[in-house]
Amino acid sequence: MMSCSFAQRPCPAGSARQRAQAKQPAPLARRSSVHAKTIAPAAAGCHGPRAAVPTPTGLPRPRGLVAAAAQASGQLGDGVDGLRSWLAQAALAVDAFVRFTRPHTMLGTAVSIVSISCLAAGTWGWPPAAVTALLQALSSALLMNVSIVGLNQLYDIEIDKVNKPYLPLASGEFTPAAGAAIVGACTLGAFAIGAASGSAPLVWTLAVSLLLGVVYSADLPLMRWKRSPLLAAGCILAVRAVIVQVGFFMHMAAAVGAPALAATRPLGFITGFMLIFSVVIALFKDIPDVKGDKQAGLATLSVRLGEGRVFWACVGLLLSLYAAGVAFGLTAPPPPPGAPAWAAGGLGGGVVAAGHAALGGLLLKRAREVDTTSRDSITGMYMFVWKLLYAEYLLVPFLA
Repeated sequence: MMSCSFAQRPCPAGSARQRAQAKQPAPLARRSSVHAKTIAPAAAGCHGPRAAVPTPTGLPRPRGLVAAAAQASGQLGDGVDGLRSWLAQAALAVDAFVRFTRPHTMLGTAVSIVSISCLAAGTWGWPPAAVTALLQALSSALLMNVSIVGLNQLYDIEIDKVNKPYLPLASGEFTPAAGAAIVGACTLGAFAIGAASGSAPLVWTLAVSLLLGVVYSADLPLMRWKRSPLLAAGCILAVRAVIVQVGFFMHMAAAVGAPALAATRPLGFITGFMLIFSVVIALFKDIPDVKGDKQAGLATLSVRLGEGRVFWACVGLLLSLYAAGVAFGLTAPPPPPGAPAWAAGGLGGGVVAAGHAALGGLLLKRAREVDTTSRDSITGMYMFVWKLLYAEYLLVPFLA
């Protein structure tokens, strides 16, 4: 502004009206501009940095993690779009991680541990120590499950590009380094929980499971047992049939103060049952993978004998198991003193017999619908076999 009061020089002579105008304050807009230039730096110094500049939507621009994700995708122009982009990327990462964990194996592990723990607790009830023991077993076993299936994927990337291209390592969603980091973190977490529990049965169960997972998958001298149908089946049945049953049973029995192998007959039955069931899973899982296994030079039983023969052999083994389950339920001895009310009334044996008869019928019906020349049909049947495994574990508490 060029009035005499700001220019600090004499005003020229003029009319009274001009002199009066010279004494008036500056127009509001220009005064505000000068005032803002004078006050803004001081305000920033006294009260910290200015608030985030609103976007055209009226919302503040994203900051922190959201801003970083949005900037990486070139979408910082709008806070809502940046947030949506970050959430979408997070959802994709979670989905890839879930596929990496192989959810059907996670569910099988969880159901087996809960059911075998119920069998071990038996008439001893569920004191706080039993609940704690169950949580320790579940958390550590699920972490170890991720370690073992993740290790298998690390060594099977090229095979999975043919057989299972949806897995994150095969599809390129995860790098091998990321997969190895997940495996390492889950392994350390599992052993940390086991060590903190102070339970020797839990620690050795985790250790033997990991050892068998390594020799099954690792492409190292004297390992990679999955190349041999016999050794591959041995690894799977050792974990699913023996280690899980006996190890977690002893872990829970110690927690409730029960004898280590108190339920001899039920434990013997479920161990034998799962021994054969695990052989079926080991054989069945190779049926849909014949194409990739042939290319990789893996001489699985399905490659040697053909999908149809192995398929019906597996169905026959499962039907024999269900017949044994019916017989076990019908010949169940009287329940021991202090057994639950439903067991004392003889309901346990009836549930076991009827449950196995129903599962055998469902298996036979489903098997007749399978087209053994269709990979999708065989894969669907393989997942159905896992559902039968889950159902079997639901019957385990009634064995006592």
